Amino acid sequence: MNRPVSPLLHDYKPSATKEARKARKFQWFAVGLGLPLAVLLVLSFTNGGDSKPPTPDTDLLAAVRNDPAIPASAREGLERIELATRKRLPEMKPVPQYDSLEFRIQSGDTLDRLFRKHKLDLANLAAIVSLPEAGEHLRLLRPGDAFRIEHDGGKLVSLYRELGLTNALLVSRGESGYFAEIVDRPIEVQKRLAYGRIETSLFESAASAGMPDKLIMNLAGIFAWDVDFVLDIRKGDDYYILYEEIYQDGKFVTSGQIVAAEFNNNGRTFQAIRYIDKEGRADYFTPDGRNMRKAFIRAPVDFTRISSSFNPQRRHPILNTIRAHRGVDYAAPGGTPIKAAGDGKIIHRGRHGGYGNAVIIQHGGNITTLYAHMSKFHGSAKLNGRVRQGEVIGYVGATGLATAPHLHYEYRLNGVHRNPRTVQLPQADPISEEYKADFLASAKPILDELLQYKRTQLALVSD
Repeated sequence: MNRPVSPLLHDYKPSATKEARKARKFQWFAVGLGLPLAVLLVLSFTNGGDSKPPTPDTDLLAAVRNDPAIPASAREGLERIELATRKRLPEMKPVPQYDSLEFRIQSGDTLDRLFRKHKLDLANLAAIVSLPEAGEHLRLLRPGDAFRIEHDGGKLVSLYRELGLTNALLVSRGESGYFAEIVDRPIEVQKRLAYGRIETSLFESAASAGMPDKLIMNLAGIFAWDVDFVLDIRKGDDYYILYEEIYQDGKFVTSGQIVAAEFNNNGRTFQAIRYIDKEGRADYFTPDGRNMRKAFIRAPVDFTRISSSFNPQRRHPILNTIRAHRGVDYAAPGGTPIKAAGDGKIIHRGRHGGYGNAVIIQHGGNITTLYAHMSKFHGSAKLNGRVRQGEVIGYVGATGLATAPHLHYEYRLNGVHRNPRTVQLPQADPISEEYKADFLASAKPILDELLQYKRTQLALVSD
């Protein structure tokens, strides 16, 4: 029988058996399992030393390898993958444990003495002191300096010394010897608000409100040109402070700068806001940009009392005659530092009749100030030398016509004596026009925060 031939040619092959199809499925399963493992291994060695390389799931591999349904060729492939994985895994070395010492420097301590006391290697000490980055921070020690040392049987491994609030010295042992570096000590700054009301003194009010002395000293310094914190304070005066607190490793370290403050004294209100310009200069200004500082300090010494005020009709305590007292006498212990009331040039330094040891400073605006009865002069206060406001020029004494240690202070304008306690002091320069807009913009939310706290405190008092 003649049958037509199909135009399509077929290449027929025998059909695969059921067992063969099953074997190929497991082979593909093994490949699918092995490839991800191989990829993970490659990635683990390219991600750097900090990444921990993955370990193969040995339970899964064993289960697949022991399954009799998986062809021998597939099992051999899995075994090769597992063997390669184990060869590539790095050998994990145990982290060495060292002995640790922590101590604070006491008066008379030296590192040589401490190394001997703790049986540490003196040759290691000589090596680290010779390091340029470390030597200057290890030769000069002060009581209270904190050190932490790790050693291995007396051999120095590392040394850590706090240098300041935000940095520290770290000396470490490497393969080629010791090396030193200055490392950062991160800090966290948090803002706090505080309120105080004066019943007896400024410092007692701060203590009762839980404020540190440092904070109150800074507050007095800000308003020192407007408020005499010895003579002007009245019962009922109060103040509000927005300030910083410094934390490190979650622990409180110290109080920081005052951000803004208000002081209410005998019906007068003074407000100050801290501003840092682009050059990093910081100062305090009123809300409208006037400098809180004046060109002169009202009292150039930390005194205990005014022993004699400005009085043209005063009877002199030694001469027993009516003799004008053209200055103010500030009683203070002998040796108390005396500060320049303002910037200027020293035009007299030495003995000056009944004034004893005296300094006269020429300031701008035809103003001179005189400081008398000094016990001695400060070394940096030289004749014809320039001084800055607040710079120490000498020390309280009783030289000349004086009955007890005190500072006699005079203020002269165009050669005429004025009462230093009441004379209108010239202002320091206000904030520059370059920064005024930025200051006003940044000051508003700060002042708003302080005033909101003030309203809260007043509401509590009224309740």
